[in-house]
Amino acid sequence: MACQVVPCLHPGSELVNPGPQERNASPPDLYIERFNIALGQYMGALQSIVPLFIYMNKFYIETKLNRDLKDDLIKLFTEHVAEKHIYSLMPLLLEAQSTPFQVTPSTMANIVKGLYTLRPEWVQMAPTLFSKFIPNILPPAVESELSEYAAQDQKLQRELIQNGFTRGDQSRKRAGDELAYNSSSACASSRGYR
Repeated sequence: MACQVVPCLHPGSELVNPGPQERNASPPDLYIERFNIALGQYMGALQSIVPLFIYMNKFYIETKLNRDLKDDLIKLFTEHVAEKHIYSLMPLLLEAQSTPFQVTPSTMANIVKGLYTLRPEWVQMAPTLFSKFIPNILPPAVESELSEYAAQDQKLQRELIQNGFTRGDQSRKRAGDELAYNSSSACASSRGYR
């Protein structure tokens, strides 16, 4: 069956698989967007194709071949399209992630989640990138590293401020030292409503 589907996949993959000259000539965000469109179209087509062939899947592919049609089609896309692009796509995704809004967050999320669906091992290539869109990718937080996490958050806030992102109107916000717990607060000394 795969031998019959692969020729059908190749003509469409020409649109997705530009030559090396075209790949290097196009801007990174266009390359990322084209991959996102191809991935989205293929995954969307799977949602239509698999139910159409449910009978064949249930009584032939699953019983005689001990496989699943959806898994086979995902494997085909992975082998013939995604594997050819992963090593040029991943550096572009990492670069786009470091520049805010170079690529829309929804596009980044679609690609990262799609790559994880195609081959979960690709998380090893960029675990921090995948962890921003897929929960529980990184190991759980450790109490002894809380100060490091706070330092990373402060660094991120400084970088955002340096890049022109403001905090907005801070005039109505209380100062940080007022937020500290005080045992003799006004609530403790106030009378009840009796």
